[in-house]
Amino acid sequence: MQIPIWLQTAGLLSLSNIFMTIAWYGHLKNLSDKPWWIAALISWGIALFEYLLQVPANRIGFQQFSLAQLKIMQEVITLTVFVPFAMLYMDQSFKLDYIWAALCMTGAVYFIFRS
Repeated sequence: MQIPIWLQTAGLLSLSNIFMTIAWYGHLKNLSDKPWWIAALISWGIALFEYLLQVPANRIGFQQFSLAQLKIMQEVITLTVFVPFAMLYMDQSFKLDYIWAALCMTGAVYFIFRS
């Protein structure tokens, strides 16, 4: 059974985004007492795994989706990964702005995918 392209793309982008979020923001909690360059090297190491997933995700997705559709898909996934990360891992409180951002993203999805 062949996994649908949209599911392969979304799955790989989701995994990629988990690594990206950790690389971009995890050092703020875990490495705040280290020099910035150590945090950068560790983040680059984590980001390597992001790229190993993101590049094939976009190549697979580009068979079915336009560039704009891939970008909006990535942004929706980013928000979906970031909000739980911020709240659960970084101990940030929930903000109503997350809901408004999600509504704006819903509009973006509608306009990019409506054709």
